[in-house]
Amino acid sequence: MNILLIEDNRIISKGITYALEQNGYSVTLCESFNSALCAAPFDFDLIIIDISLPDGNGFELFDEIHRLSESPIIFLTAIDDEDSVVKAFDLGADDYITKPFSMRELLARIRRLTSKNSAKSSLVTTGNISVDLENRGVYRDGARVELTALEYKIFSILVRNCGKTVTREIILEKIWDIAGNYVNDNTLTVYIKRIRQKLGTDRIRTVKGVGYRLEEE
Repeated sequence: MNILLIEDNRIISKGITYALEQNGYSVTLCESFNSALCAAPFDFDLIIIDISLPDGNGFELFDEIHRLSESPIIFLTAIDDEDSVVKAFDLGADDYITKPFSMRELLARIRRLTSKNSAKSSLVTTGNISVDLENRGVYRDGARVELTALEYKIFSILVRNCGKTVTREIILEKIWDIAGNYVNDNTLTVYIKRIRQKLGTDRIRTVKGVGYRLEEE
């Protein structure tokens, strides 16, 4: 499992990284607000955020990351006042751990969240279209539809947000560098057209000047 750790204290981050790797996790470390934003669009099984960062606030970072990722998020911070804890959970955090902390407790909470997340059904169905999020398969009327990796990523974003408008900016942020190249606005339009053709559906609507929406059926 891949974990994004956002922590600017190198002593703490070194200890957490070592413990996680010893328990079979892969860790990506970011030490600042901006570097975390660059990493967030990629797929992680869990994200750990410190509130106090050298170039920004962890709560603001949570808001930004929550737009780009559906991964469970834990706040790990020295701030232990009740208002901050309540604010974190009101924002949608999955857990809140204060420093100093027990590494065994952190690992236990990570196991709880990742097992809970993996237990969720990986099959999302809307109308006659189904998406197997675990095996990255797309099916129409039970028949597999062959999409490229980038087409699949774009369509899975729309499926996860079925009935909601997803802005072009968010889609572009989420697919950044998936194929090793920058995808611009015009290229995204071409990909959407190809997805419509392959799926044989007009349910992917263009919301003029905003983005796209997969209509519910």
